Amino acid sequence: MAKKAMIERQKKREELVARYASKRAELKEIARDEKRPMEERFKAQMKLAKLPRNSSATRLNNRCQLTGRPRAYYRKLKMSRIKLRDLASNGQIPGMVKSSW
Repeated sequence: MAKKAMIERQKKREELVARYASKRAELKEIARDEKRPMEERFKAQMKLAKLPRNSSATRLNNRCQLTGRPRAYYRKLKMSRIKLRDLASNGQIPGMVKSSW
């Protein structure tokens, strides 16, 4: 189980990303538009830099929804390999059988 503080920090980041997503996209569009004057693009870049650091989507990290583990994460199932194996061994995931030969 991951530290609760790390899980809570991740939740806070997810909220910030959702809150600032539209503003970030708008400022990025202005900064990338080569038809606009250089001063306007630079101002947009400066406003983007003043937004909270954790509001950037690249700061998010995938975590297991059951344990909070950040590594060995399967996106399709939204869980770590360890929990996936436990649930599969217990027969709680339909269609998944533990391999043996």
